[in-house]
Amino acid sequence: MVIIMANEANEVAERLRGLRESCDTTAAELAARLSIPVETYLGYEDGSVDIPISALYKVVGIFNVDLTELLTGNSPKLDTYCVVRDGQGIGVDRYPGYQFTSVAFNFQHRKMEPLIVTLDFDADDPHKKLVTHTGQEFNYVIDGTVRLTLGTKDILLRRGDCCYFDPMIPHGQHAVEGSARFLTVILE
Repeated sequence: MVIIMANEANEVAERLRGLRESCDTTAAELAARLSIPVETYLGYEDGSVDIPISALYKVVGIFNVDLTELLTGNSPKLDTYCVVRDGQGIGVDRYPGYQFTSVAFNFQHRKMEPLIVTLDFDADDPHKKLVTHTGQEFNYVIDGTVRLTLGTKDILLRRGDCCYFDPMIPHGQHAVEGSARFLTVILE
């Protein structure tokens, strides 16, 4: 698997700034569209603040570009089918203990984004911040146990369990009793 780490994260930040500038949008305008403080957005651009995957989805939606282009600088090439072999996805390490792997990154004009998410167990559960984004979301647990928080409700999902939900509800996933992996499919 290819993982986007610190130096690549800086490249993502540079591509984000370049995309915004090429679309003649100010940092303040984009921050407002993302519903975040301009200081937070500027942190995304200078690499001092990790960019949540939900913010990346919003940005690519606003500017009508592919997530793969923003993450890697390369355009997807395939338009009839895309095979990604085990371990060959494009990974995004956005938060400690929370890793996304795109498993359809080379397919053009995707209408959904399938990702394998690997969660490390942390007894202190530092990922209490919940996120929201547009579209619809589907989670299917591959390994371990995941606590899916939807608003004020916690749902335990074990291997083979799944949940389809409205991601405008503040939500987050957390590993329970050890690491966990799940497939998430985000439909915009």
